[in-house]
Amino acid sequence: MTDILLLQPPVRDFYLTAKRTIPYGLACIASGLIGEGFSVEILDSLATSRSRILELPAEMAYLREYYGKPDVSPFALFHHFRHYGRSFGYIGKTAAKSRAFLVGISSLFTAYADEAIKAAEAVKNAMPHAWVVVGGHHATELPHAVMRSLAVDFVLRGEGEASMPVLAKTLREGGDLSSVPGIVYRTGDGRIKISPPAVMEDLDSYPLPAVQLLDRRFYRRGPRGSAVVVCSRGCPLRCTYCSTGASSCIQYRRRSVAGVLREIEEAIREGGAGFIDFEDENISMDRRWFLELLRGIKELTRGNGIELRAMNGIFPPTLDEEIIRTMEEAGFKALNLSLGTISPGQLRAFGRPDVRSSFDESVAHATRYGLHSVGYIIVGAPAQDPADSVSDLLYLAERDVLAGVSVYYPAPGSIDFARLRETGLFPEAFSLMRSTALPVSDVTTREDSVTLLRLGRILNFIKSLSEEDFPCGDTRHPAWTPQARREAGLVLLRNFLLDGTILGLPPQGEPYRHKTSKRLCETFRAGLLKIPSIVSKIRNLLPP
Repeated sequence: MTDILLLQPPVRDFYLTAKRTIPYGLACIASGLIGEGFSVEILDSLATSRSRILELPAEMAYLREYYGKPDVSPFALFHHFRHYGRSFGYIGKTAAKSRAFLVGISSLFTAYADEAIKAAEAVKNAMPHAWVVVGGHHATELPHAVMRSLAVDFVLRGEGEASMPVLAKTLREGGDLSSVPGIVYRTGDGRIKISPPAVMEDLDSYPLPAVQLLDRRFYRRGPRGSAVVVCSRGCPLRCTYCSTGASSCIQYRRRSVAGVLREIEEAIREGGAGFIDFEDENISMDRRWFLELLRGIKELTRGNGIELRAMNGIFPPTLDEEIIRTMEEAGFKALNLSLGTISPGQLRAFGRPDVRSSFDESVAHATRYGLHSVGYIIVGAPAQDPADSVSDLLYLAERDVLAGVSVYYPAPGSIDFARLRETGLFPEAFSLMRSTALPVSDVTTREDSVTLLRLGRILNFIKSLSEEDFPCGDTRHPAWTPQARREAGLVLLRNFLLDGTILGLPPQGEPYRHKTSKRLCETFRAGLLKIPSIVSKIRNLLPP
């Protein structure tokens, strides 16, 4: 029998990046519960390769014209909508076997809020006498929406490490619920009582995450394990689209370097980690602290080949040559750099500074020290001009960096979220608050956004080309090996360079034309042909 079961729900979307789904937050909460004497299990519904195709939800019907046909080319985006992870029936049965008196369910992203509620309903149906509590970012920002489900007894707002052990002890001892930090619950007369979010006062006073409860075999990268580490909470910046910046309820705080190094050492020693992703919102904000951490990792790992990454992105003004050199020495192989946009007007709308100078310097230093770089831009925001986004892509085309195109969506807790609620642009369902749903159609239409995504794929394909890729023939029905797919991509790229159309390639049959903006495609194509480094890569594909 287990006292408490912590649950990561399944996900329904067009794709899933498994290496980003390690339930680090649940492991952190579990360690605090264990320290209070509770027995804990983690049911990670995503720790499986299982998925199944679903019908496209009715609210996403408009996506059929963009994703409706299969495409095996290098310029493909999405096609099937899928359920990733364990079934809700499995969740109910497994929860019942645990016989837990308290089940905690993670609801991090609003786009997947329905899956968290369905998981709560599965648990409640299987074990009606158990308490069900939901936490995470979505629950923190929109507690009323979560409490509409009678399968949910409580919501915990804010940082669960500070509240979940208190809730567990209160329920076990029959104490006063109002004393639990961050608690949301129904009063005797049916009203919803909402408390301010719980906050961890001293990050170093909490135990290291109970990663031994995770299915670490599933999250391996090749022969070695992988791990997530979070060194800080929140972010001091005030970007309008971000829900974890200075305008949020979670303020910026850092752990000590010594505490982070202890966690990394344990991940390597106990979990065999060969890959560590720092999921901080802004890990490099304090230069001295970051250099101390990097040097500590270098000393700790002593050249054992560990790879480090900061997939959430790094703010270029916080970097310089010494930091990037030390990042490479510590184990970084790539930089994920946040550019946002180069448009002055859009930067003002986003509340972001112009980082072009530091971005260029960071890319140059990264290239010098053998690091790959990815530059991320945002497209499809309210009132954003798609022509500016094409300029952003062409800016990246001129530099030694891959393009990361992020389609805007309103994030609960952000400045933009509150603004959009007052307009006709607000998505009609929680499930649409994701990039794949192309949620906002304004000055940048959905057709524009999907075009910009495909142009980003084309640009990255061009950047991957070398002389050995030429010449190419007319590849109509290849066996879909990586090389054959590449050959097919060259054929489609030649077509794009000739007339600006983007073609898709089904597994069988003839190429077809994707629904895209002719104007944006032509502007991008014309811009590419003015960039010497790009022309040198595609010269053999151009007409004589």
